[in-house]
Amino acid sequence: MNTRDDLVYGRHAVAAALGGDRPPTRLWVTAKVRQDSRIGPLIAAAKEGGMVIDEVPVHRLSQMTQGGNHQGIVAQVIPYEYWDLTRLIAHAATVSEQPVIIVADSINDPHNLGAMIRTAEAMGAQGLVIPARRAVGITPTVFKVAAGALETFPVARVTNIQQALMELKTSGFWIYGTAAHSPQPIYQVDLQGAIALVIGSEGRGLGTLTERNCDSLVAIPLQGNVPSLNASVAMAMVLYEVFRQRWPGSNGQTVSDATLKKVAEGV
Repeated sequence: MNTRDDLVYGRHAVAAALGGDRPPTRLWVTAKVRQDSRIGPLIAAAKEGGMVIDEVPVHRLSQMTQGGNHQGIVAQVIPYEYWDLTRLIAHAATVSEQPVIIVADSINDPHNLGAMIRTAEAMGAQGLVIPARRAVGITPTVFKVAAGALETFPVARVTNIQQALMELKTSGFWIYGTAAHSPQPIYQVDLQGAIALVIGSEGRGLGTLTERNCDSLVAIPLQGNVPSLNASVAMAMVLYEVFRQRWPGSNGQTVSDATLKKVAEGV
């Protein structure tokens, strides 16, 4: 069996699915995983509820997941239902006075996308936007890496990123794009209000047209020889700065170069 978009695997991902809004329709487990105190009771409850549960050898799960780190359990779920962008924007406004939406511009690595979703949900962002073409969608690997975040974190899939950015602008969002060549370091930018944070692809970063449609470009200053960061790491660092400025006691303060120099010198 080939890996399909309706399979999720790994103990955290399956546990989240069992407790989510779209519970699995079928489980495949090894004998060992039934004895796990963390997920065994969930499997037992699912069985009592009438779910089909098949006990299979490890190699069967490895075949189903194409060698993925399944941890002894695979679930078949209803395929992920993407959000409409207009609905996502409206939802974001109801849960935060200063909503933050991530726009992933052509991310191709499912591990990167899963890590971005997990971090964005953990930090308190309100959703993520991905393109429908030339980018990875919500796959079993994304589910696994996201570690359950997709059960509560909305993702919209759009046919045109540029049109999506325009809709976000019309809805009152300020668009920040991450670009290594920008002279504007992220720690000196006032990141209050409704914002959309645009992260470029792993290889080429933001496309030229996407950069033009951003209201502002920001950079993460680097000190080493490596010229750029992994997309999910870059998003995490910028997102941390967004919420650092908003946390109680921060007073929305940006950081000056002089302050950073003092910190570095131990003053």
